[in-house]
Amino acid sequence: MQTVNATLFFQDGFSILRSVWSYLTYPFTLGRITVSAASLFIGLIVLAITFSLARAGSSLIERRLERRRHIDPGLRYTISRLVKYVVITIGVLLALKQAFAVDLTSIAVIFTALSVGIGFGLQYLAADIASGFILLFERPIRVGDRITIGEDEGDVHSINLRTTTVFTNNGIAIIVPNSKLVSQRVVNWSYGDPRARIPILLSASDDSDVNVVTSTLLESARDVENVLEVPEPKVQFLGFGHSSLDFRLLVWTSQPRRHIQIRSDINYRIVRLFQARGIKTPTPRQQLFVRSGELGDLERDLVTAGSHSESRP
Repeated sequence: MQTVNATLFFQDGFSILRSVWSYLTYPFTLGRITVSAASLFIGLIVLAITFSLARAGSSLIERRLERRRHIDPGLRYTISRLVKYVVITIGVLLALKQAFAVDLTSIAVIFTALSVGIGFGLQYLAADIASGFILLFERPIRVGDRITIGEDEGDVHSINLRTTTVFTNNGIAIIVPNSKLVSQRVVNWSYGDPRARIPILLSASDDSDVNVVTSTLLESARDVENVLEVPEPKVQFLGFGHSSLDFRLLVWTSQPRRHIQIRSDINYRIVRLFQARGIKTPTPRQQLFVRSGELGDLERDLVTAGSHSESRP
């Protein structure tokens, strides 16, 4: 009797499971798309696994590449990001195929329709995304580079799919759309040669000795922190200004991101050396020429204006 009851219990349990599974796998047709609760749940699981694998794989590759010191940090970042995007793309396609039972041709049609919509309504977003891939493949700007965008200057922290994050010296994060980094003028202090030349413009009074000014400027750049001895500093005599002699001091550094502090240190030394050697900077001069006979007319006009002002109540 107990055996019969147990058999009936298991049969009832299996029938309930079959009923539940039939409800979960019951297909719903929406146009050309067929979906069920079970396939949708499996698709969500595939998405969750995809994002977990993309994050873990990207971190693993980045850690492995960090051990290879000869690989540029920007290149390591680019490789890890590309691997992450590839894994996410494959995972999303598999999730769509599993959840909605669509083939690749249907997905291609969907992406074609989306591209048309993006072209008309989301063109700026599309430009930012396309520019993000350009930055990752062409690498005109890399993670860790020191760049200047307009009046803002900072270090590139991350290059994302749509935006790039730049941290300034004040610790402020600037979110820059990728399209601006591709289409606008950007100064990259770390691109190519790690050395950078820093120009310092200044003027001396027109009665100054050119040789003394030149030697003083060269001395002001000597033994300054982060200033290279090779190439050595150089002074250029630019020309004659209004009551001034215009010079340009050129120094080289391997720390271009510190160019503001280097320029400040040299300026301090220039002021001290100029004061010690009696070299003066030009002061604006204005000259007034009065023709003969016009001075008396000017005095009469001033007296007349004063009398009119006194006669007013």
